[in-house]
Amino acid sequence: MAESISSNEDLLMCSICLDLLNDPVTILCGHNYCMGCINGCWDQEDQNEVYSCPQCRQTFAPRPVLNKNNVVAGLVEQQRKTRMQAASLALCRPAGPGDVECDVCTGRKLKAVKSCLDCLVSYCETHLKVHNDIHPGRKHSVTDATCQLQERICPRHKKAFDIFCRTDQSCICYLCMMDEHKGHDAVTAAAEWADKQKQMGKTQIGFQQIIQEREKELQELRKSLETLKSSAQTAVEDSERIFTEMIRSIERRRSEVTELIRAQEKAEVSWAEGLLKRLEQEIAELKRRDAELEQLSHIDDHIHFLKSLPLLNEQSGTDVIMRVNTHISFGEVGQSLFMLKRRLEDQWTEEEAEMSKAVKHIHTVLLPEYRTREEFLKYLHPFTLDPATVRNSLQLSKGNLMVSHTNVATSYRNGPERFDGWLQVLCMEGITGRCYWEAQWSGQWANIAVSYESISRKGGGNECRFGYNDQSWSLRLSRSTSSFRHNNKETKLPLVASCRIGVYVDYEAGTLAFYSISDTMTLLHRVQTTFTHTLYPGFGFDFGLAHYNSSVEVV
Repeated sequence: MAESISSNEDLLMCSICLDLLNDPVTILCGHNYCMGCINGCWDQEDQNEVYSCPQCRQTFAPRPVLNKNNVVAGLVEQQRKTRMQAASLALCRPAGPGDVECDVCTGRKLKAVKSCLDCLVSYCETHLKVHNDIHPGRKHSVTDATCQLQERICPRHKKAFDIFCRTDQSCICYLCMMDEHKGHDAVTAAAEWADKQKQMGKTQIGFQQIIQEREKELQELRKSLETLKSSAQTAVEDSERIFTEMIRSIERRRSEVTELIRAQEKAEVSWAEGLLKRLEQEIAELKRRDAELEQLSHIDDHIHFLKSLPLLNEQSGTDVIMRVNTHISFGEVGQSLFMLKRRLEDQWTEEEAEMSKAVKHIHTVLLPEYRTREEFLKYLHPFTLDPATVRNSLQLSKGNLMVSHTNVATSYRNGPERFDGWLQVLCMEGITGRCYWEAQWSGQWANIAVSYESISRKGGGNECRFGYNDQSWSLRLSRSTSSFRHNNKETKLPLVASCRIGVYVDYEAGTLAFYSISDTMTLLHRVQTTFTHTLYPGFGFDFGLAHYNSSVEVV
């Protein structure tokens, strides 16, 4: 019977609260509901004076009178007992591998559901009820079943650990506190747990911050990899295109040189062959006349000899004696080409070194980022302000470690290195490696920057102002705003509350970072670029009476 009811449990469910019927009633259409559920639905329909079934939507008027259906109520009660028995059987199942066994059960051990820290015994559901009956009011400390009860007991006094000794950082019992831990700083285990929970909460917040930073680094790394792959592909395609064009250009010039040589060869050969033919004809004519003279020399007829001789003495051809160049050669052309080849190879060697340097400069992952001030202080570098660069109306003090913008007039001798427009000054020492320094600022406004030495010094244009050109990078601070600027592009930053700023530069890696220093170091802004000249720290102020009494000190 129970199995039949269990298989049709849906028939005993209220379609409104979706649970077993409570005080079941059957309305005129035959559907069953909890009395409270159907009354609640119909209370909302009182204004319409028409009442409907939530399932079939059959309407009733006036509002039906509801009576408890005792038959359905009996079935529901039986089903509820069946549920409880099933739950009890589930709780009282035999202990399996990894389960805590009931210490009271004999024979087949059931699974323990609770452990008593006072009795040092683990109980199944049945024996837990007995335990609670013996100790009413829950006077004993009961926790979820655990197999580590012995770890909660003092091995010396056989008492539960319920006190924590902060002096020795260990769990003790109340007898220990009166013995070897007498006079120690001790609190209840619950109090120490609460304190440790708070500390753990702070640690978790720290972990969460680190996780956020790592996730940000992960995103940046993925973005960097995508950029790297895209850039590498573009570089390969550009190199292929340029080398192909170079090869085509060389082949075209090779063809031009070949055609030039062949044209010169053809012209010279044509002229020489014509001359050769004329010389051969002239030689043949001269040989013929020489033969006739030879015959004439043997004639004894004086008259015939004298008449024939003038005609044979006449010369034919040219009297010009030609000097033939027997060392003719295109060797100079080959020598010129050889010299061109050497110059190209030398040029290529230089360019290849620059290209190799540029390629090796590409790094997806930079040097490890430092997180504590102690790590940065390993690269602390002393700086002094350069009097030759400071603008008039700024005042240096503390051995050229501090610059102030005051209403006290100052005048410096003009020079090529001095700023004469903006209220700025550079340091004397340059940066080409890893370097860290700190600056303390006060007043209403300050500008903490790094700059190339080649920045313009004369005039009030942007080419001279820190952060407004490609020669400098600037952190601009005031009591109401904070920003970073480079090449006249501004990046808004959260308001900086600290008056001490740390600056870190890794020249080779192209890293520039600004930090706010208080109890901890907070990154304000980081720049990743390629530095091409020596960097110099610099400081500056804005114009106006409101900015008097502002200062920056290298510390």
